[in-house]
Amino acid sequence: MPAPPQTDVVTLEPAEWEPLQAAHVARVDALLADHLERRRRREKHPVEDFLFTYYPTRPNQLRVWHPGPGIRLRGATQYEGRRGYLYCEGAAQLDPAEVSRRTDSISWILQLLAATADRQPQFGCFGLHEWAMVYKTEEIRHDWPLRLGPRGTDQVVESHKIACSHFDAFRFFTTPARPLNVLQPTREAQPALEQGGCLHANMDLYKWASKLMPFTPSALLLDCFELARDIRTLDMQASPYDFAALGYSPIEIETPAGKAAYAADQRSFARRARPLRLQLVDLCDQLLPA
Repeated sequence: MPAPPQTDVVTLEPAEWEPLQAAHVARVDALLADHLERRRRREKHPVEDFLFTYYPTRPNQLRVWHPGPGIRLRGATQYEGRRGYLYCEGAAQLDPAEVSRRTDSISWILQLLAATADRQPQFGCFGLHEWAMVYKTEEIRHDWPLRLGPRGTDQVVESHKIACSHFDAFRFFTTPARPLNVLQPTREAQPALEQGGCLHANMDLYKWASKLMPFTPSALLLDCFELARDIRTLDMQASPYDFAALGYSPIEIETPAGKAAYAADQRSFARRARPLRLQLVDLCDQLLPA
């Protein structure tokens, strides 16, 4: 549901907003069912758990429906006392004071997302960031075998140009791998380097949507979540790990066919991510003072 401008507040009656809230909860429950069942069994999953370990948003937070700016919910007493909301005259809406308190954070997110949207996407990294994270080390991040073994993995890294532009991937490179990257990303340089072909930059749309809660409309948040989930699958298929036992067919990026398949998927995800990034840019613009 697109949010109207902040100055144009629309009041929804319970008969209007309750079905939207119910549909959101049903969508979240369907998305999280497998994860929650594994959690009950105390089972870890090296691919899908990433969305709940690396990113800070918990399942119970995802279940809370947020309508977004410019919308009042008549009789929505569940928002009374919830941070980021005001409940007055029998209706709940976002608290302008919370927007003011977070202006610096919103401005930084806007700067990053807008700069990324304006930059030409690049599709030649072939997922080698994951290989650089296990280069010449015995301390690998996942307790799963390497598809080519340690020596074969190192040879892939050494025989390719490593061109990772994403700081939060680069910071997990092993010490020997860092000098091999053509860029040396930093947090401060992130708005100058982030580009829309990067899998991690597109996965992180979920992070920025989460950080903008409760301002982010929940439909947009879940669209970003689903994008991140699907990208994570590609990221691990193209990684040096052997996840065949979990049903993941490897994308052999060390071969020409694997490179072509990876780049094609990367382009598809970039096309899917762009409208979500632009929606988040519009949300930040809507929240910030003119």
